[in-house]
Amino acid sequence: MIRHLFWSSRPLSWINTAYPFALAYLLLARPVDPVLLVVGTLYFLIPYNLAMYGVNDVFDYESDLRNPRKGGVEGSVLAPALHRPTLIAAAVTNIPFLVVLVVLGNPASWLVLAISVFAVIAYSSKGLRFKERPVLDSVTSSTHFVSPAVYGVALAGAAVDARTVLLLAAFFCWGMASHAFGAVQDVPADREAGIGSIATALGARATVGIAAALYLAGGVLAGLSGWPTALAGLLALPYLAMVAPFLRITDGTAETANRGWRRFLAINFGAGFGVTMLAIAASALA
Repeated sequence: MIRHLFWSSRPLSWINTAYPFALAYLLLARPVDPVLLVVGTLYFLIPYNLAMYGVNDVFDYESDLRNPRKGGVEGSVLAPALHRPTLIAAAVTNIPFLVVLVVLGNPASWLVLAISVFAVIAYSSKGLRFKERPVLDSVTSSTHFVSPAVYGVALAGAAVDARTVLLLAAFFCWGMASHAFGAVQDVPADREAGIGSIATALGARATVGIAAALYLAGGVLAGLSGWPTALAGLLALPYLAMVAPFLRITDGTAETANRGWRRFLAINFGAGFGVTMLAIAASALA
């Protein structure tokens, strides 16, 4: 059971939600509350991801069975017997953290946290299934990654300036682009299972083009944020290089986009290093 929960939570992606929160809070909180930093980082590291991806694996079981990339680091195929325990585990691991964060937070952080948790539930849960609403699926997925950073800003109680807005907008474009490109590889499996997505609705080629445009937009927005964070705009280049070979992809060859997606998982770590160096430089200059 622990092994299934571990893989279902997508351990390679834990850092993608914990890091934005920790970075935003560390840079903006004056003073930094170590309890809030540790509790928030731990929450967005594991429980949040178990809720986000575990719920997804439960309600996407039928399509996951048809998806050749499931069953490893890119997602677990949860047998029906594991569905109820997974949902219970997600609730049990999330609720205590949420209670503490609400008690220690402020009204602005409560609102952001509520939106973040709602987006996690709404994306996959039966009756809402935002993941089956083209474009809204990419917006919701991006919210999963950007909202922890916004939560860090709200929890710090910092004034929001133009630089912060531009960087968060750039991050949101990155999130939408990444979801859209990731959906391309699942076009055959999703169509066979009757699941809609931005890629099944618009087609593989158009979706890759949209992803490229969003990565470019993210780079431009970051580039307008002022020195030295403007250098973050250059981090769009490896993502653009990743999607470029697939600009002429077809629905029939959509699964080949998985090669790009595997590169995406590696690029994220390099981009995270670049963001860290820029954060240190910006903090030093400030």
